[in-house]
Amino acid sequence: MTQVIGIEEIEAALAKLPGWAFEEDALVKTFALEHFASALSFIVRVGIECEKEDHHPHLTNQWNLVTLRFSTHDAGNKVTLKDVQLARAIQNFS
Repeated sequence: MTQVIGIEEIEAALAKLPGWAFEEDALVKTFALEHFASALSFIVRVGIECEKEDHHPHLTNQWNLVTLRFSTHDAGNKVTLKDVQLARAIQNFS
């Protein structure tokens, strides 16, 4: 099982993740893309990165908006270092 991280660690991580927030035990960010096709492309890129890490976020798409929500199922749907690492990876290619 992956270890849950505390609010201090989450806040420190969020300080380096612009636009991300801690909501209802998850790291959350909505990305506004140019149009629907670019949103779909972004989702595919996120999916590939998540699959490489064997970690699968909750995501939603509405036209050009993609919302990602990271928490770790094996840790009781709480935030772990795995979620922070994935948010950092996604942030770097958005």
